[in-house]
Amino acid sequence: MTIPLKDGTRLAARLWLPEDAEAQPVPALLEYLPYRKRDGTYQRDALTHPYLAGHGYAAVRVDIRGSGESGGVLSDEYSQQELDDALEVIAWLAAQAWCSGAVGMFGISWGGFNALQVAALQPPALKAIVTLCSTDDRYADDVHYMGGAKLASADLGWGGFFFGDMCHPPDPLLVGERWREMWLKRLAGVPLFLERWLKHQRRDAYWRHGSVCEDFSAIRCPVYAVGGWTDGYSNAIPRLLEHLGAPRKGLIGPWAHAYPHFAKPGPEVGFLQEMLRWWDHWLKGEPTGVMDGPMLRAWMTASHRPATHHETLPGRWVGEPVWPPADRKPHRLFFTDSGLRPVQASLAPCDVHSAQTVGSEGGEWCPFGRGDDQAGDQRPDDQRSLLFETPPLDEPLEILGAAIVTLDVACDRPVANLVARLCDVHPSGESLRVSYGVLNLTHRDSHAAPEPLVPGQRYRVRLKLNDCGATFPAGHRIRLALSTTYWPMIWPAPHDATVTLLDGMLDLPARSPRPEDETLPPLPMPETAAPAVDTLGFELGGEGKYDLDIRDDDPLSAVAEMHKVQTKRRGDWQVRFETWLRMSCTREAFRLQASLRASEGGQEVCHREWDAVIPRDLV
Repeated sequence: MTIPLKDGTRLAARLWLPEDAEAQPVPALLEYLPYRKRDGTYQRDALTHPYLAGHGYAAVRVDIRGSGESGGVLSDEYSQQELDDALEVIAWLAAQAWCSGAVGMFGISWGGFNALQVAALQPPALKAIVTLCSTDDRYADDVHYMGGAKLASADLGWGGFFFGDMCHPPDPLLVGERWREMWLKRLAGVPLFLERWLKHQRRDAYWRHGSVCEDFSAIRCPVYAVGGWTDGYSNAIPRLLEHLGAPRKGLIGPWAHAYPHFAKPGPEVGFLQEMLRWWDHWLKGEPTGVMDGPMLRAWMTASHRPATHHETLPGRWVGEPVWPPADRKPHRLFFTDSGLRPVQASLAPCDVHSAQTVGSEGGEWCPFGRGDDQAGDQRPDDQRSLLFETPPLDEPLEILGAAIVTLDVACDRPVANLVARLCDVHPSGESLRVSYGVLNLTHRDSHAAPEPLVPGQRYRVRLKLNDCGATFPAGHRIRLALSTTYWPMIWPAPHDATVTLLDGMLDLPARSPRPEDETLPPLPMPETAAPAVDTLGFELGGEGKYDLDIRDDDPLSAVAEMHKVQTKRRGDWQVRFETWLRMSCTREAFRLQASLRASEGGQEVCHREWDAVIPRDLV
């Protein structure tokens, strides 16, 4: 089906309904994405939406303007047009004969982002949302920047994927002969998204748009915020719980970037049943008890051997009645000549000057859990970093929340990065990364108004690590590793800088085990609808290559290059589109080069080239 908008554009949608919805109207649940319901999220949608419809909801999957079979052109992430369209979609759903007038919105990643953003616009029919693997702050906690440093592999990878993904044509079987006109308009209008993101290297109005942390009070409907410690998007959940005034609840498991009913690392949980408890309470007014438990339910990860892939992670569920906990004091450790110690002692100045390839064991910024994309044994990176660690622990230490490193530093260059990794060192010597954080030192006081460092001047800086839930067992050591580089996670600073550490301390969010943790009701086992049977009728093909290169001694040698070819074929109908993207740098600027070629039946229909030089802005 299609949903009409006021400007004449029609958005493609797929609808799953209970059999008696026309006679007994039901609430509608909206998932609103640019990833093509026809073939992009086809398999995933089949596991989720029919299940929700089978339990008394109208489940609706809508392609955003300019994607899939929807009309128009998609101009950027989370554009005002996208949000305005969502308001129309929600009003249209609420007015349908099969809808009770109540609408919920849910989604993961992009769909989690826009669920928050749309909730902040307060459409009357939107009664509650579930947001997964998302963020409240598009600058500080998204795929583009981290601590004011430019993310490299994640941002380039996402930029290249998104660039290519927006080149897919609509399916002629669904839109008829209009497909070619729609496709050519799409190819002519797709921007080089990465160029736009790179032109905004500080937290300006571009990033404030869509960042609901600008005004948490704008969100008045109930919010269920969900994510996983292995994912790149877990930090927003504690912030949402702390700052929202509306009813809210948080769930953080061991998972990477996927829905919890099929995510790795496991254990997976019955997330669809948990969503139903949420929707039944807020959209149907049924007493499900979903709000009776703790505000935050989190996986306390047990110590384990580091590996780049985990099927499951050991641990247990714990609960916090409110967040942040009112009575918790940090476990403070000081940087000393003898390592991390609970009592302040002397520390001789020590330099941090890292080879450009430190970070080889960092894994992906946003792991999906399907391959070897997680942080491995940290020893190769530790050996080339400045290390401070405790003696073997006499008793276990559990942490839940964000560790904070406070340092007094000086630097010999005007621009430099500093990376801190918190590691669990096993008696065998293996080093498990528990959390990490990044700070572009020019952003030490502000992401909106960074200032260059004065060489040799002393600064106090605060580096907040990613939130985590983890256990350091007795006999293990706590290690804090410092480096000035983290390739390919972050793009190198323009200078091969040396940071001198003059003083510092580490605050760990210690949490003592509680008896009530043992009485938490278990989360159900996963349930889904039946997997989809392929009825698309066309063949999909694709191949790609992604290279990230740098020399140990030269930050200006960094190069990232992505090449991707995709094809679709059904009988005589065949399309092919090829995208290429390359990023390099000088001390003064970034250079972006890109190309797009598309053909129909072997005949080229579009060829575009980009070559942009973008000045570096203290990055």
